[in-house]
Amino acid sequence: MEEDIVSEFDLINPTEAHSMLREMIRDFVDKSLEPQALIHDKEEKFNLELFKELGDLGLLGLTVSEKYGGSELDTVSAVIIHEELSSSDPAFTLSYLAHSMLTANNLSVNGSEEQKSRYLPGLCSGELIGCMAMSEPDYGTDVMGMKTTAELNSDGNWVINGNKMWITNGSIDEDGTPADIVWLYAKTGESENGRAEISTFIVEKGMQGYSVGQKIYDKLGMRASNTAELVFENCIVPPENLVGSVGGSVLHMMRNLELERIALAAMSLGIARRSLHEMNNYATERISFGKPIRAYGQIQRHIAESYAEYKAMQAYVYNTARMINLESGGYRLDTDGVKLFATTAAKNIADRAIQVMGGYGYVGEYVVERLWRDSKLLEIGGGTLESHQKNMTKELFKNPDFIYK
Repeated sequence: MEEDIVSEFDLINPTEAHSMLREMIRDFVDKSLEPQALIHDKEEKFNLELFKELGDLGLLGLTVSEKYGGSELDTVSAVIIHEELSSSDPAFTLSYLAHSMLTANNLSVNGSEEQKSRYLPGLCSGELIGCMAMSEPDYGTDVMGMKTTAELNSDGNWVINGNKMWITNGSIDEDGTPADIVWLYAKTGESENGRAEISTFIVEKGMQGYSVGQKIYDKLGMRASNTAELVFENCIVPPENLVGSVGGSVLHMMRNLELERIALAAMSLGIARRSLHEMNNYATERISFGKPIRAYGQIQRHIAESYAEYKAMQAYVYNTARMINLESGGYRLDTDGVKLFATTAAKNIADRAIQVMGGYGYVGEYVVERLWRDSKLLEIGGGTLESHQKNMTKELFKNPDFIYK
């Protein structure tokens, strides 16, 4: 009886629905995503039309209520989608994360009924492209120091001034067209102890004073995902576009970072798995000194260590995903932990794949050099490795019993 229970438990596909979702995404990857990945990386272009096809599959609002056109899926489903897409095109997946998790999910959990009814159907269908704007030219990990301000005007409107930097989906094409919807964090005051009070606003394309400052080119990786600077110069935002209460955004801002980090860790899983697959196949096919190179000890070390790290990543990411409620926070220790571990592991596995494949691993046609370049961003975006180390150490100081759970 005990053996039957153990054999029936599947960590990465807990239900038949999860398994079917994974197969659907793999079919999309094979037929649509993989054939375009290399050329869009070379041209540094975001495949907007293909992105909108995810709306037809019900994936752009994967965690959003069906009432607004979403699919009402769970955190494990989000991990599956990010892993599978990233096994082919991490840059495309990064744009997906910014839209589905940082914008649509954020709005679904924290927006008013009127805001959800107005924006979520378009975000779920792909008619609207969304982004989240938090980082600034001089403020990233130290986000509470942000300088973008929102001041209440005498006519009841908000006036926003400031620049946001490194914004995925900030520009959606080569013409500098700004994102349709910006989930924007801005400073609206200070508390008595001098701590910034942060509020959230929904900024729409076409609002006075909102524009793209620049699209960022010549990135190391994630080249098929648009990154931009957004400029808010006396940007007029109506009062109904304030999300929640004035100064009440710190909690859900930090909660959304937890979801971003589990999604970035899932992307690392996809990179690691594909890199492992490519190096393992190459080691069988490549003959050197009359033998497949997998017969040699150093190659065996690269493959074996990569497999062990990948399986450890997989267990940690999916176990953490099982615990997360999309509508609540409090998972910082392990969402920081999975991103700290998985992102560096993915980079190392991609690096080993290049080493095993030699000159072939160094050129774009053989995929792993792009995966290696893309993996570096995952150690930076959504919180640097150093910030995760700080957060985790702080959590374990406050709650040492977590070690035993």
